[in-house]
This record gives sequence, C-alpha cells and structure tokens, in this order.
Amino acid sequence: MSFASRYGPWALVAGASEGVGSAFARAIAERGVNVVLIARRKQVLDEVAAAIRRDTGVETRSVAVDLARPDAMAAVDDETAGLEVGLLVYCAGADPNYRPFLAGPVDAALAMVQRNCVVPVQMCHHFAGPMAARGRGGIVLFGSAAGFAGAPNLAAYGASKAFDMVFAEALWAELSPQGVDVLGLILGETDTPALRRLRERLGRRDDPGAAIAGAATADEVVGEALENLTNGPTWIVGERVRAAMKFLGGLSRGDAVRLMMRASASTMEGDAKKEAP
Repeated sequence: MSFASRYGPWALVAGASEGVGSAFARAIAERGVNVVLIARRKQVLDEVAAAIRRDTGVETRSVAVDLARPDAMAAVDDETAGLEVGLLVYCAGADPNYRPFLAGPVDAALAMVQRNCVVPVQMCHHFAGPMAARGRGGIVLFGSAAGFAGAPNLAAYGASKAFDMVFAEALWAELSPQGVDVLGLILGETDTPALRRLRERLGRRDDPGAAIAGAATADEVVGEALENLTNGPTWIVGERVRAAMKFLGGLSRGDAVRLMMRASASTMEGDAKKEAP
C-alpha cells in the first residue's frame, strides 16, 4: 500500500501550529493525505493550514480548540464529523512552565493530565474503532524521555508522558493484529519554538540563528517517526537519547531519578545558575 492508501484519506494532527506538529502535518500532506490541524491559536493555525494547502494541493481543515478543556473532544468530534481519519498524530502537550509541583495551582497540573492523558484516550477510542474496522490506519502518540523517571519541575508532565508511552504500547498490542499501526514516539530535547521560549524565560541565551546544541530538529523527529511508523510499539528518537535510556534502564529507580535531576538542571537551568549571585 502507498502511504495515502494506508493512512488516508484524512489525517488528524493535534498540536499542529508550530514545531514538530506543524512539520508532521506538512510531511503527511506531502505524501498525499488531507490534514486536520488542531491547536489553540486560530490565526497561527489557519496560516499553517493555508501554507500546507498551497504547497501540497491537499485539503486542510484547521480546528482551534484548547485541548486542556474538558469539552475538547466534543469540539473535535463536531469538526471532524463525516471525515474518514486514517492517521492520528497526537503531539500536543509540552510543559510551558518547568516549575515545582507546589509552585503553581493544582489546576495547572490537572490541565496537563487532561491534555496529555484524557484527550489522547478519547481520541484513540473515537478514531481507532473505524480504523480497525477498515483493517488499516495509524496512531502516533508523542512521549518524552521525561516519562522514564521522575525529575523535579516536571512532576505532572513526566507522569503524563509515562502514561502516554504505556498506553501506546498497549494499543499496539491490541490494534496491530487488526492492521492499525501504533507508535509511541519518545523525544528527548527537541529544538522547537516552545522549547526556546521556555529556555529564554529560564535565562538560557540561545542564538536565534543557530541550532540548540544536542537537540533534535523537528524534521529529524518527523523523519524518524515516519520511517518507523510500522516498527512499534515504541521508538526513541536520536542515538544520544536511545543510549541514555538504555543506560537509565540499568539503574535502580533512585539512581535513575538522581540522574534525571542532574540532566534536567543541566538542560534547563545552566545559564541561570551560573549567573546567580
């Protein structure tokens, strides 16, 4: 089967306004599949959808919805009624805060759980049934290296990504015999606008014209995802992250958490700590 025959005629990409989500939506469109783009910011989303439509000739549909809201799935259902969705890509859910669990309101953590756990479950249940009935389709759920062990300032985020990884693996076990490819895609540090905004807020000074050292690019993430879409249940992006996760798996849970603490501080807090009085 061609890509479009296996995963078309429509794909849905959640988190498609920028970064990896936008790159994923474009790569899917370049393979001849129409794309529903979902994100919170309507104007930005409309611009991305229009550019993809202009450059590839496929149909696009932008759906502006806050996936942290309890009614998010109902809105998605309304906007996709009548579409045959053969590929679901859920890459929304980055942590914009990086702060201790008790430093913010509990509603911020609950919104993270809603966006990263509840809505993916709802979307997979809604779209996977018709895929299984057709005997073809695909699901990509984005996880994170933060889900392999606990780390400070990432409590709800890391826990939600651990959920996503195990959920994707379980769906793969159930759905792959029915012709539906499921991939849990595990990302390490990825050079996206969201990461740059967070690092700037934390005092990191990244050159706008240069790549973030050690970080994967959005195109690299998408390339590995599409290349390994049939190689589920889980794919870790990047040799560096794969090696780190292999090493992490050989440690005790306490040592793994201590290693994540050091890695997190080095990645996110380095410049701020150096400049502290």
